[in-house]
Amino acid sequence: MHHLKTDQLIKALEEIEMASEVDFIIPVKRSLIEGKGEALLSDAYSELNGKDEFPFLNQLKVDIKIDKFLFVYDDPYHFNRYRLKTLKADIYSTFSFSWHQSYLRMCRTFERECLVSGSQERIWNGPPIASRCFGRSEEAPDLSGNGSSGWKLNAYNDLQYDLISRLQGFKLIRIPAYENLMIGGKLQRIDKLLLRPDAATLKVIGSWMVRKMA
Repeated sequence: MHHLKTDQLIKALEEIEMASEVDFIIPVKRSLIEGKGEALLSDAYSELNGKDEFPFLNQLKVDIKIDKFLFVYDDPYHFNRYRLKTLKADIYSTFSFSWHQSYLRMCRTFERECLVSGSQERIWNGPPIASRCFGRSEEAPDLSGNGSSGWKLNAYNDLQYDLISRLQGFKLIRIPAYENLMIGGKLQRIDKLLLRPDAATLKVIGSWMVRKMA
């Protein structure tokens, strides 16, 4: 479903003839975060009760790149108590992110919806590294005890994307599933609009994305 939504975002940019690069890979070297960056990641990892040394991504893969702007679409399972914790890390007072306050609100508001899609085994438990870093998950959808190691890993990796992209000189634009657009005189959620948009809707979405770069 994620690829369906991002494909529509790409089509929206094509509809307004905005050139972009898709599935863009950014190689990352550990030296990039030496010093304060390491401290920021280590503190956030500890807040999630991570074990041993914090892991580090050796590359970022983003849905869409336009010049120095990176677009990432966030599905509903990104909005929960663990992401709320990482959104309170020092990075967000060090750097400015236009979407930060709305993400804090959505993490507080939409965790119940997160449980719907995020209780799937591949998301709840995550890849093997999730249990190595954060311990074994409780049975889905039990958020007591150790909760979900997969959700914790997603939250930690989202923080890495935010920090590393900024240190690399990019501006990361996150598009949450819950963001609303005014179309046809009423507010409509972007995740619903991306299911079967017509050409007119795609143009509106494309123009909306371009405005985010202003």
